[in-house]
Amino acid sequence: MRTLTDDEVAIGSVLPELSIELTPTVVVSTALATMDFTPVHHDVEGARAQGSKDIFLNILTTMGLVERYVTDWAGPEAVIRRINVKLGVPAYAGDRLSFNGTIVSRSETDYTVEVRGKVSLGDHATGTVTFSLPES
Repeated sequence: MRTLTDDEVAIGSVLPELSIELTPTVVVSTALATMDFTPVHHDVEGARAQGSKDIFLNILTTMGLVERYVTDWAGPEAVIRRINVKLGVPAYAGDRLSFNGTIVSRSETDYTVEVRGKVSLGDHATGTVTFSLPES
């Protein structure tokens, strides 16, 4: 995989969709990987006892997936400078999380992409990610 160059990124550039199946294994393993042992992320009955329909992604996983979405597109040498994400509806096990994004601004050294992660209930995560590319 190579990193994009400045001449390959412009305001209005659309990132390709990334779609992730949220299997129970994905939800549980990512919670455990982030050391989040809260029952709503790995115990179905515990999640239901707290009013959820099922286990759901934790915040750290969502943020990591937002970052992955941008860096998978921009390349391994892209540097994330800022992430500003608002959480929406839960991303439950058994659903699909689909990311879309568009470059919305550029400064002298950074680009900002507007990102949206949707599940069947609506927007799970919306916000912006600002990144830079290495000098060419």
